[in-house]
Amino acid sequence: MNIPKTSYPRIIIIGGGFAGIALARKLSKQEVQVVLLDKHNYHTFQPLLYQVSTGGLEPDSIAYPIRKILKDFPNFHFRLAEVNEIDTTCNTIKTNIGDLKFDYLVVASGSKTNYFGNTEIEKHSMAMKTIPQSLNLRSLILENFEEALLTTDLHERIALMNFVIVGGGPTGVELAGALAEIKKGILPKDYPDLDTRLAQINIIQSGGCLLKGMSENASAKAEDFLEKLGVHVWKNVRVTNYDGKTVTTNSDLTFDTATVVWAAGVQGATIKGLDAKDFVTRGNRILVNQCNQVKGFEHIFAIGDIACMATDEFPNGLPMMAQPAIQQGQQLGSNILKLIEEKPMKPFEYKDKGAMATVGRNKAVVDLKTLRFQGVFAWYVWMFVHLFFLIGFRNRMVVFVNWVYNYIRFDREARLIIRPFKKKFKL
Repeated sequence: MNIPKTSYPRIIIIGGGFAGIALARKLSKQEVQVVLLDKHNYHTFQPLLYQVSTGGLEPDSIAYPIRKILKDFPNFHFRLAEVNEIDTTCNTIKTNIGDLKFDYLVVASGSKTNYFGNTEIEKHSMAMKTIPQSLNLRSLILENFEEALLTTDLHERIALMNFVIVGGGPTGVELAGALAEIKKGILPKDYPDLDTRLAQINIIQSGGCLLKGMSENASAKAEDFLEKLGVHVWKNVRVTNYDGKTVTTNSDLTFDTATVVWAAGVQGATIKGLDAKDFVTRGNRILVNQCNQVKGFEHIFAIGDIACMATDEFPNGLPMMAQPAIQQGQQLGSNILKLIEEKPMKPFEYKDKGAMATVGRNKAVVDLKTLRFQGVFAWYVWMFVHLFFLIGFRNRMVVFVNWVYNYIRFDREARLIIRPFKKKFKL
């Protein structure tokens, strides 16, 4: 890997997401060598991936080069690599570009889509966890409308314009709202010779409410917003299969559709060497103690989505969201320095700052610790918070300008098929 030898302790961080970046920043300008590995050379602001999928933003506005984030930090090294295995006996990681020894290892590999073992759904549905996946979805959505123009089969045309989103969490709700606004404001202008009233947006939730984990008011209001936008909300329905043409459920309900977006769950992206049953628990997450140490190791840690830290309030582990990841990364930076100095580490305490989701133009729900509100003001709060957490002044400006333009013109300029993603569909 051409990492220089040093007398400083070497800390390897696997993953450049919210947790990994927060940790690297905390360790900046300290007397340690930090090596960050990721299979992409950029950090992705995942909460806005759905806007890339629906043409609201271009991908470079929610991505930022990892090297640029940490360019002024001494003793920092980034390598574009995929970690294949962790050798805990020899304190070595094995990657596609070589092996590297560590003094301290932090696994911040994040999460991946959980298909719950259904290979048919995994094969035929669309995920939305990365920028390439979001671009694929954007291309597929637009290509389906182009194909709907060409077919003379009414049933097939309806299926090409029928969208099924599986999962009623923030990702599913926000994507459904964005698609509904496209149907209302953009499709009639782009496709005047197509009866876009036939387009349907369906969101399927296996439980009895949307936005599980938020308040009942937020859940009910989000459902109300979606229904007013024309979205069909199906609750207490579980998808059992999708063969590329038809969605089947645990009821008599079926959907003929060319587009299924799977947002029904995530699981930890474990790495060989730390994927045994001794280390992994529910959701494929690595068990850690209150200092984020992996069970059985003093010098190996896990933070963010991959880490399962059980608390009284969260017995199944902290939420797999940005805030726990950022807070864990920041605290672990301080704890590793204490560990190096042979001082006691401080147990992590999660400060829950609340949750929020947008359901479209002037529609959002916000749950804070002591305050809950919905509607236009919640939408402005949602925008401000997301702009604040974007990395880089340019990204904030580009996203802000895009949002203002889209709001005034009721348009989405990024509805471009840059990289075709063909899925043959024929009922």
